[in-house]
Amino acid sequence: MNLIVTVLEIVAPVFLLAAVGFIWVKLGFEYRIEFVTRLAMTLAVPCLIFVALMQADMDPSAIANLSLATLAAYAGVTIVSWTFVWIAGLNRRTYLAPLIFGNTGNLGLPLAIFAFGDIGLSNAIVVFAIMAVLSFTFGIWLVSGSGSPKKVLGEPMVGATILGAIFLWQGWETPTFLTNTLSLIGQMAIPIMLITLGVAVARLNPQGMWCATALSFIKVIVCVAIAWGVATLFQLDRISFAVLVVQVATPVAVTSYMLAEKYGADAQSVAGLVVVSTVMSVGALPLILALVL
Repeated sequence: MNLIVTVLEIVAPVFLLAAVGFIWVKLGFEYRIEFVTRLAMTLAVPCLIFVALMQADMDPSAIANLSLATLAAYAGVTIVSWTFVWIAGLNRRTYLAPLIFGNTGNLGLPLAIFAFGDIGLSNAIVVFAIMAVLSFTFGIWLVSGSGSPKKVLGEPMVGATILGAIFLWQGWETPTFLTNTLSLIGQMAIPIMLITLGVAVARLNPQGMWCATALSFIKVIVCVAIAWGVATLFQLDRISFAVLVVQVATPVAVTSYMLAEKYGADAQSVAGLVVVSTVMSVGALPLILALVL
């Protein structure tokens, strides 16, 4: 009973904030998603990443181990997903990237901080940063046939990750007034991302719902199984183990839909994956959390 209450306390704020965005749009209120997304991704999230890494109570060897485990987990998910897409005769440009990459930002970061506090957030940011780099290079290549490493280096999130890692490694701290300012900016990232997720889901026009349901179910099973196996193989500590499993198992991100729209893949089918996997995560993520807690 206590475990159920704990899980509900973790996931309820996440989905309630997403529901706020969903209801906001359905009531007909204005929400400029492009502006809010740009504000979050170029300012709020980088500040959150930098401060969390700078103040992280993590041993550098633990960060290196989690980083290698994250790369191994995504490599495993990629191999299995690529094989499945090929056997099933699905369009690679449409389905492969969404099956590999999840919503580690909008959902993964809030779940980590609500479940494990600041140390959970620090672990989740390591996974999120690696996923972001892979998504901006390999992920774009899967959808478009080309990708630019230079584009990754220009992303504020990547710069904040590198800078935060350097500060952590050297034991440096920014002046208190600057740290407090950056912390305040970073604190708005999580509620903004969750509300924006609800807005985005409300505005999508999904198609192929039966296919999306089957693929969403397969995605969560494959991701949990591989992340669990990799975390065990790398002998991650309890929090790193839980964070890796939850982050890799997050549902399809709205970013996948935006990339499909931009590069001419079947965006409406991807929209179906986003909607169905997000709705499915309402039941799946609490179950996963219960298993790893």
